[in-house]
Amino acid sequence: MLTLDQSGFSTSFATTRREMLTAGSVLTLGAAASGLSSPVMGSESGSLAGSFGSAKRCILIYLWGSPSQLDTFDPKPDAPAEVRGELGSISTVIPGVRFGEVLPLTAARADRFVTLRSLTHDQPIHGTAFATSAVPVTDLPLESRVRDPRHWPYVGAVVDYLASQKSEATPTIPRNFGLPFKFGSKRGASRPGFQGAFLGQAYDTVWADFQAKGTQEVLRDSGAAGPKPMVADPYLGIRPTDRFELGRQNADVTLDRLQRRLSLLDQFDSLNRISPSPGGSYLANQDLARSCLVTPHLRNALDVQQESAATRDRYGMTLFGQSCLAARRVIEAGGTFVTVIWDEYGHVNTGWDTHVHQTPRLRDELGPGFDHGYSSLLDDLAERGLLDDTAVVVVSEHGRTPHIDKVQGGGRNHWPFAYSALLAGAGFAPGRVIGRTDAIAGHVTETPFSPKDLVTTLYHVLGIAPNEELHDSLGRPYPVGGIGLIRPELLV
Repeated sequence: MLTLDQSGFSTSFATTRREMLTAGSVLTLGAAASGLSSPVMGSESGSLAGSFGSAKRCILIYLWGSPSQLDTFDPKPDAPAEVRGELGSISTVIPGVRFGEVLPLTAARADRFVTLRSLTHDQPIHGTAFATSAVPVTDLPLESRVRDPRHWPYVGAVVDYLASQKSEATPTIPRNFGLPFKFGSKRGASRPGFQGAFLGQAYDTVWADFQAKGTQEVLRDSGAAGPKPMVADPYLGIRPTDRFELGRQNADVTLDRLQRRLSLLDQFDSLNRISPSPGGSYLANQDLARSCLVTPHLRNALDVQQESAATRDRYGMTLFGQSCLAARRVIEAGGTFVTVIWDEYGHVNTGWDTHVHQTPRLRDELGPGFDHGYSSLLDDLAERGLLDDTAVVVVSEHGRTPHIDKVQGGGRNHWPFAYSALLAGAGFAPGRVIGRTDAIAGHVTETPFSPKDLVTTLYHVLGIAPNEELHDSLGRPYPVGGIGLIRPELLV
């Protein structure tokens, strides 16, 4: 049974497809009645017709663990010290709008993107699947099991799937590609998020890999009892010679030798009459792997060493900075949807999950790393004439508690009731600030957004109608956008 609390969000996951569609109708009517789609700060609502399909490609930046809204995009300089913390705020290029002091380069470019300050939901868990797909509700089991049958496909998977329905040609650049390594793989088992779900594993994100260790070792403290290891985290710094990889490769296997091996494989497959698996995942993945191995396009795109030292330094010689640079190169080489993750590395409660040591990590690691990578990506795309038709989205799963915990280095816990996102490029209204929170950035007071609305609006700018139907392996239809709304406040 699907139940809705007063905020309109589900509190139970025992739902049928019919109930999900009913919920979508309820939420749509509720949004219209409460004025959720009304413009904010005097800006006019965007044109849905004019923005549909304005993005030919997308770079989605996912900050796992969730930045503190108070220390990044929604600071409250007049709040008590136990709320605002040790870090201050600075003016942006937009009069009256402030960002956290750790983001000076981003603040100087605030007129290039939408600052969305009013994302809200009711699940204080690391809901990556909830943040990046149209799945209507979530819970801990869903966010713990990669192949939970309740998952909906990632946005990049939907883009890939719909493109594949229009063309049988195997792309030389995966349409749904991720950097710098498979999500969750550097801390333990892979986590949900970025999968093809009911579309089939053929549409899972294709990940690069990065094997090099970081140049700096740092004590990683999860806040729990037990060992506190020293970790050489590449998000702090890497060497200019460190490379992105396409899986483990044998340097002794030349292209000619590889072609002979593939020809032999084809013969064996023909003899054994291998047929496609459900969703076509076996043959589709085989064809894509072959295309990536025998053509140079993806390898060249990942070769950031071809860039000048000045360009690489501008992005920052960190794993995040160089991933942003590689994402730009993949897009230039013909990529369609590229995901860049800032993930945990080597230990729990890392990435942006700042339960402890928040102040030094934001000041010395997270803030500067994001600031250089993101600002340079926007600059680079604009200079190359790509920003006008490339959507660039920065999102996470929730916010962080308004009050600072009295732990080593300060810390904030999970808080889903108010958090922020950035949306730049094709279709999105540059310089617009949307939504307000209360005096401690704890609750949304104006223009609340569901994460489902953000996902659905991204589909819109990518030219995918939210009521377009997807079908699972049993042929059951699902609307692409689920219960999400297209939000014209975000659009030009």
